[in-house]
Amino acid sequence: MRRRRQETRWIHRWSRWLIGAIAIMGALGTAYLTVVKFTGGDAICPTGGCDRVLSSPYAMVFGIPLTIFGFLGYAGMATLALGPVAINPDTNKELRTNLEKWSWPLLFVGATAMMVFSGYLMYLLAFEIRATCIYCITSAVFALSMFSLTLLGRYWEDAGQLVFMGVIVAVVTLTGTLAIYAPINNPQAAGSSIPGEAGPPITTVSGTAELQLAEHLQAVGATMYGAWWCPHCHDQKQLFGSEAAKRIPYVECAPDGQNPQTDRCQATPGITGFPTWEINGQFYGGTQSLEALADLSGYTGPRNFQN
Repeated sequence: MRRRRQETRWIHRWSRWLIGAIAIMGALGTAYLTVVKFTGGDAICPTGGCDRVLSSPYAMVFGIPLTIFGFLGYAGMATLALGPVAINPDTNKELRTNLEKWSWPLLFVGATAMMVFSGYLMYLLAFEIRATCIYCITSAVFALSMFSLTLLGRYWEDAGQLVFMGVIVAVVTLTGTLAIYAPINNPQAAGSSIPGEAGPPITTVSGTAELQLAEHLQAVGATMYGAWWCPHCHDQKQLFGSEAAKRIPYVECAPDGQNPQTDRCQATPGITGFPTWEINGQFYGGTQSLEALADLSGYTGPRNFQN
């Protein structure tokens, strides 16, 4: 029993310092990834999947890199954890006591929200992006660690109220997260203001090579003719990934699709099915591999295609 009390006292004494240290490490990591995102460089990553995650549509929220929000979250947790202990108890004991009292619920709310959001990102990493990102996994471990420390780092007088607050924060966080990513998960609904059918969403992620190939095809005047209902057209876009698929020179031939150019398709004699690529005056039917498109168009950029 005595040993258990000592362990409890130890975690209570050091919990704020541990939360602060974890939050500072998280802030440094997200700051580094933010710099990489803005400079267009490659993140140092032993698994090779970090750049794939950073280039995915899930890495942007309201047009702002998600890493910025991560940095703000970690910075806030570090401030809440270390702010009160930075006050000298000999001169401002009452202020320090009050800050410690009110900052603990805020730490719990912040840690819960970050843990739930990180859990959803782990789901995206495993089932949508399908890549291994050491930074994302580490951030999820950090969030879980801070949540555990907020629970174990002090005596909570009303456990029922704590559970109720945690459930509310978790539900609000998850609901908000799903709402934020709804345009990505269901692009057809998000683009409902544009008349016409959009077809199924593109779920793969574009890498640097896919993006540069799409821009090259556009620069040389290549054209992909397709229809929203065509499964092979969807397969072709899947090879490029969600970001690069927006940049390929695509012509919608179905009259009920978005921004259709049916007359142009009917006036082009080389189209015998969908998709059909027109490259340097030659027509190529069917889904083409990215390597084939690179060879046919004279592409000289990187060819480490991911899909």
